[in-house]
Amino acid sequence: MKFTKKSHSCVRLEKDGRTLVIDPGNFSEPDAAVGADVFLVTHEHPDHFDEGRLRAALEANPEARIWTLKSVADQLTAAFPGRVHTVGHGDTFTAAGFDVQVHGELHAVIHPDIPRITNVGYLIDGGKVFHPGDALTVPGQAVETLMLPVMAPWNKISEVIDYVREVKPRRAYDIHDALLTDLARPIYDRQIGGLAEAEHLRLAPGTAAEL
Repeated sequence: MKFTKKSHSCVRLEKDGRTLVIDPGNFSEPDAAVGADVFLVTHEHPDHFDEGRLRAALEANPEARIWTLKSVADQLTAAFPGRVHTVGHGDTFTAAGFDVQVHGELHAVIHPDIPRITNVGYLIDGGKVFHPGDALTVPGQAVETLMLPVMAPWNKISEVIDYVREVKPRRAYDIHDALLTDLARPIYDRQIGGLAEAEHLRLAPGTAAEL
């Protein structure tokens, strides 16, 4: 499986000539959703869900499908009947050759005064990849590659480190990193890499790795 890091929380996974894209939001490149067969969206926040970009990608590829939670699906279903699938915690499905399990229910707490929205994570191909969206969800089974929300208004580095320890992946790649300045990256690399008990990796947007 080929993994391509896009900006912020967007990732592209490719195998057997098919492409799956997770969370093409407005912090990602304008073409982040282009050419995908399957889209997975974790929640409705615009840095994860850019409605205009997804609509354009679905219009450009009539065979493309999207799986997401209700708050996002409700915004797209009318325009793309039969192509938008609503999922929740515990659901499983296969799309374009990718086996997907859905984990989690709520976005992490930003502040007690801010109502929590729904959020789901996606476990791909039996644990090959796990993308938790905006939550520190533990899927409860082995994970090879964790997409790690490294820096957000709702987390701190101690929580990020403990999250990796709890999930116990073979490796963790940074995502949710658009707010992390280059000046701070070496601090995060050193502390997560030294304490998280898993291989900690970071890709520049647009670069790829084989998983």
